[in-house]
Amino acid sequence: MTNNHLCGPGGCFLCQSCLKDWLPAIGLNKKNILVKRGQLLFKEGDPVKGIFFVASGNLKVHKRWTKEKEVILRFAKDGDIIGHLGLGNQPTYPVSATAIDQSLVCYVDMDFFNTSLNVNHQLSIKMMHFFANELQESEKRMRNQAHMSVRGRVAQALISLKNQFGLNEHGFVNVEITRQDLASYSGAVYESLFRTINDFTEKGLATITGRRMMIMNEVMLMKLIEDDGL
Repeated sequence: MTNNHLCGPGGCFLCQSCLKDWLPAIGLNKKNILVKRGQLLFKEGDPVKGIFFVASGNLKVHKRWTKEKEVILRFAKDGDIIGHLGLGNQPTYPVSATAIDQSLVCYVDMDFFNTSLNVNHQLSIKMMHFFANELQESEKRMRNQAHMSVRGRVAQALISLKNQFGLNEHGFVNVEITRQDLASYSGAVYESLFRTINDFTEKGLATITGRRMMIMNEVMLMKLIEDDGL
């Protein structure tokens, strides 16, 4: 963990959203945290002390559903916020965050973040937009979990990951996750995900090689999602 200053060429969400005159204060109060792949940033039930901004890398935000089952609520990449669910009156984090590859995360305590909101109106506006977008995505996922089949949910998960992370030069979705994480994100058990991916591969819709995902026929996946959501 290291103190200091701006986190990269563009800075994190906090640096990008605040007045230039406020950046020295951020530099004095911000901590940069390097998180290795598979390492917890914070876990469900930890006391809320601050808020995190992803400067680089990718993390999963997840929650225990049962003793054996975990649900991945979303993935976070550079420019995203983590730990904001602790901004309410709840004294502990209701979710956990784990790095899926090496990540650099910026941290400020709640007192300084609240002061930053009061001083920087643009930050407050961007936070409202962030919460509104996240609420819309959360409501969409709840609807999908209730009404979609496993095939539809897996297709939706693949499209969502492609839209969030884009594609690399080889045509793979530009993030690497395990099949178990994809199952948890889709709201499916591992065995159902395995069968669904095999079916998608046979039909030329999508395939997975190790941790890498490739969408081969986005049009047909979108049609599957639309038909399943009716």
